[in-house]
Amino acid sequence: MDLTFLVMWVGFILASYSVVGNDVIQTLGTFLTSNEKRVKWYILWLFAASILCFTLIQGYMVNDIDYGRLDKFDIEAINFEWYYLLPPLVLLFITRIGIPVSTTFMVLTLFSLNKIPNDLNSMLGSVFDADQKLGGMIQKSIMGYLIAFSSAMVIYLAISRLTEKRFMANPLSDSNRKIWVVLQWFTTGFLWYQWLTQDLANIYIYLKGGIDLSPLSFFISLVILVGLLAYIFYQRGGAVQNVVRKKTNTADIRSATFIDFIYGVILYIFKYNYLGLFEAKLPMSTTWVFIGLLAGREIGIRLNLEKKLSKKITRMVFADLGKVFFGLIISVVLVFIIKLMAG
Repeated sequence: MDLTFLVMWVGFILASYSVVGNDVIQTLGTFLTSNEKRVKWYILWLFAASILCFTLIQGYMVNDIDYGRLDKFDIEAINFEWYYLLPPLVLLFITRIGIPVSTTFMVLTLFSLNKIPNDLNSMLGSVFDADQKLGGMIQKSIMGYLIAFSSAMVIYLAISRLTEKRFMANPLSDSNRKIWVVLQWFTTGFLWYQWLTQDLANIYIYLKGGIDLSPLSFFISLVILVGLLAYIFYQRGGAVQNVVRKKTNTADIRSATFIDFIYGVILYIFKYNYLGLFEAKLPMSTTWVFIGLLAGREIGIRLNLEKKLSKKITRMVFADLGKVFFGLIISVVLVFIIKLMAG
């Protein structure tokens, strides 16, 4: 019995739920946190869903749902075996316990099995080789973390006295709220679009990048994603959302606007390779960028306002970094085990 069709669609559904529950919350986490007490969840969902639909339909119309992020993957030659369901299942479990893990490493590395050497020593070497697909994705993601971390720390050292300190001391008035609502929803839309064009590849790789997907199949995939997005918004983000809630003043719509804007700009820079360090179409982990941004922001604010870093803040920063690094190790080990099993 040919299980290709079943594995493709079950894998797509599992990957969709895992990615929506993990990466989406990191992207829209501040948007949820800063609006959940004033705006109904379904209004927030409709806003996010409309941008999701626009991005997917736009990609489908030009036969490029993954926005070029799968150009380096020979997806037409993939034979979908049962073990292709393991990464999204593992990702689903990790997400449920609140660990922000990179879906890029967990899912996309599986589809690079033919590029991974057969012997263990060469496998380990590929992790550190930027010319290898796995090593390139890892190094690009680490660079994303470092750039997000350093940029956020410098920015918040410069502006937090004028922004965060003032925001905490002066609650937002109703007269100014409308202005900040417009600004935040605009920056969130910009960020959400940048994220979608980066990470839709992590989901649609199970449908071979959406190449030659019939209109009915595309519509079904769109309904699945929009439905899962509604569930996550209804659940107020789930366990991963705590990564956002624990950071300083993220419930303030003004602070959330700054976070979303900086995050969106960094993703935009990597998307079009303005730094010239890595290939623009090489996938990267947006999770690492997000965690680096929050860490740099937290340190910048604390150094500016308190002139020191408490043990609590230091532990928080290293704990978040430890979680994504743990997710990286699990991803790589899982793919190596599958490679050995598959021969």
